[in-house]
Amino acid sequence: MADVIDFAAGGYRFIKGVSQYSAGVAAQPGYRLERVRFAEPVPLAEGFARIAEVIKAAGRPLTAFAACELRSPAPFTEEGFIAFNAIYIETLKQWGLFEGGLNPVARSNVCPEIAPPPVPSFHAFAFTVEDAGAAPSFVVAGSGEAPEGHAKYQDHIVNRGDLSTEGLRGKARFVLAEMERRAGLLGFGWKDTTAVQLYTVHDVHPFLAEEIVRRGAARNGLTWHFNRPPVQELEYEMDCRGIPVERVI
Repeated sequence: MADVIDFAAGGYRFIKGVSQYSAGVAAQPGYRLERVRFAEPVPLAEGFARIAEVIKAAGRPLTAFAACELRSPAPFTEEGFIAFNAIYIETLKQWGLFEGGLNPVARSNVCPEIAPPPVPSFHAFAFTVEDAGAAPSFVVAGSGEAPEGHAKYQDHIVNRGDLSTEGLRGKARFVLAEMERRAGLLGFGWKDTTAVQLYTVHDVHPFLAEEIVRRGAARNGLTWHFNRPPVQELEYEMDCRGIPVERVI
């Protein structure tokens, strides 16, 4: 499938996304994804250094870096988000992670509403390890309620500015459908997830059962982070994964 590309140097395949991140990754046969969460957010430069140490200690090349979860101080302007991404992807290029000019690394980047980090920081990351008998594993990158790839998010936000129950329901439906689309491209569905994460500061209880639980997105529960998406005016984001081994450092 043209949208799913094999990144042999990393031991995974990815969904073609935008310059700052791919839409999702899945370990290739003979590999599995492992997720590592930092006990506290680690600033970007220090985080990259610690990630490199973990990957090298596992006997893997830096190209095994497959996904990450970031925490930022507050939602960016469109211009600020572009500037941040230019800094972020520079390290990925140095690590040899751009495949034919494409970024294979999946990502979520959200902003805690309460007690945010003072600077953009790493919350967690995933990388591939060799495992001949591994079950399939994957990460679907975070998505807010706007399609990727346009010049400006604001021009394409679903129900822009509508924070009513029905406005939020429409946002949730778009994001849930995007999670399903991305997972499907990798060959997975909600039944394969080990964790689903939601990022919003708004009340989802009025449609939680019908829109999220009933479709299978909370089969192992739902982790709700009281966070905002990374760009101003986005209000609802999710990501999901199927990873058998996770640890905290």
